[in-house]
Amino acid sequence: MHRFLLLPRRVISRANISFADIFVFCGFFALLYGAAKVGSGFFESFNPPHDLPVIDLSPGGLAYYTARSMMRMFAALAISLVVALAAGYAAAKNRKAESIILPLLDIGQSVPILGFLAITVDGFIALFPGSLFGLECASIFAIVTCQLWNMAFVFYFSVKTLPRDLEDASRVFRMSKWRKFISLEVPYGMTGLVWNAMMSFGGGWLYVSAAEAINYSNKNYYLPGIGSYVAKAFQVNDMRAITWASLTIILVIIVVDQLFWRPVMAWAGKFQTQPVTGQEDSSWALDLLRSAQVPRWLNRRLRRIRAALFQIKWPAAPQLPKLKTKNRPFGVSGDLLFGVLVGGTVVAALYSGATYLRRELPLAEVGIATMGGLATLLRVAALLLVSTVIWTPIGVWIGFNPKIARRIQPVVQILSSYPYNFLFPIIAFALHAAGVPMSITAILLMALGSQWYVLFNTIAGAIEVPAEMRQMAESYGLKGWLLWKRLIIPAIFPAWVTGAITATGGAWNASILCEIVSRENETLAAPGLGTYIAQATAANDWPRIVLGVMLMCVTVVAINRLVWQRLYDLAESRYRIV
Repeated sequence: MHRFLLLPRRVISRANISFADIFVFCGFFALLYGAAKVGSGFFESFNPPHDLPVIDLSPGGLAYYTARSMMRMFAALAISLVVALAAGYAAAKNRKAESIILPLLDIGQSVPILGFLAITVDGFIALFPGSLFGLECASIFAIVTCQLWNMAFVFYFSVKTLPRDLEDASRVFRMSKWRKFISLEVPYGMTGLVWNAMMSFGGGWLYVSAAEAINYSNKNYYLPGIGSYVAKAFQVNDMRAITWASLTIILVIIVVDQLFWRPVMAWAGKFQTQPVTGQEDSSWALDLLRSAQVPRWLNRRLRRIRAALFQIKWPAAPQLPKLKTKNRPFGVSGDLLFGVLVGGTVVAALYSGATYLRRELPLAEVGIATMGGLATLLRVAALLLVSTVIWTPIGVWIGFNPKIARRIQPVVQILSSYPYNFLFPIIAFALHAAGVPMSITAILLMALGSQWYVLFNTIAGAIEVPAEMRQMAESYGLKGWLLWKRLIIPAIFPAWVTGAITATGGAWNASILCEIVSRENETLAAPGLGTYIAQATAANDWPRIVLGVMLMCVTVVAINRLVWQRLYDLAESRYRIV
């Protein structure tokens, strides 16, 4: 009996199993069980009006609803990351792709989430008839449209501004495109990518209610999730349920920060091209994972399998013979043909849209929507100005002080991730009672969700400032405005441009939630394009919806061509790290 009891101890001793391994084992199987348990709900029956998802407002169901929402958000984050890497790389490497992808990114981040849902929900349901998975796919796609854009922009710009010494090193070592991608381009953009992924994930909370309350066949269907829980609570004015949901979201943000984002940020610190003394981040979860033996054992086995696969001589793909082309003195160049094809497609789309609107709406309606667009444009410009003045110095201060960054990052994560649209009615009506016009209140509501893009990108840019440049500025006694003019502004300018363009895109998207706020039988509205689209959506007036969305897209693309593209070129040519 005594020898039998000692047997597990010998086995544990030989296998070097520690507390960290037990923690990793338990965490992995708990995550696997939770994913299987919660994921099974994605495939429930959905046959309106008989089989419908039901939302229970009792606090006991919050854990399940939160898990359903988290699965959607992490699935959307994974999809957004893959698409962002592909789109950003293609736009940075190919001028023709850049001329298409960047306007598409601008249009995508400015189109309200309700527009994406209205277009895609029928298609997803048709793909999975009789199953709730169709609505789940539509919800995940809607969350992707909230997370994708800023990650694509930041990776595009990191590839465009890759330091020339790294470019030279890739040529010296004769790196393939894939090797350069995984060894240089992705690691160089990792800091900005992680900070923007964290911002994208937090920003997803702002739209989770709209993504889980889906309109199909002129009826609203609530997917099980914390967003639909809050939407249903607001519908019946259940403040107790709203309070429980708010506390749950704060708790989830803290847990996700400690178990996911802090380890990811600590891991990404090794990719900094210009490390600064004392700036290494730490994470207890990552330290625990690194001290475990099981992940190391699996890593060694995977390395052996990968090495064995690389040693296999795979049959080479057959090479197709190259076609001999004759020089044609009067031939049409590929660039000209590409330009004509893209330009013709855009002109045809605009013409068909204008024809539809001219047939359905009077000409005066275009003037009304245009005036609303100008009002929203002024609010977005004011938001960007105020956010830059307030958050740029704070972001530089956080980025230059690693100890402060480690302490304040969880607080910033909570502030940026909290879904402030839950509080929009309370804030708007409180300011209205204090005599503040709704036009000013709308700017504040936009800022609650969009200002963090400027802060997060500024922090990422400040972290990447080379140590020797800061030390040189200190040795030369640069202070105050001179320090900002000579070092800080040129160093963080590329990151600020990325933060500014994503903040303005997010503000345009959020205008539909911020310019018109309702509570029971009361409604506060500010003149603007967001109000115009929201009212048209509520009335199911498709001609006005199309007009509002088209005007918003055209405005955002025009601003990109006239302002942001020039700032991108300026950052690449003048403020690129060499």
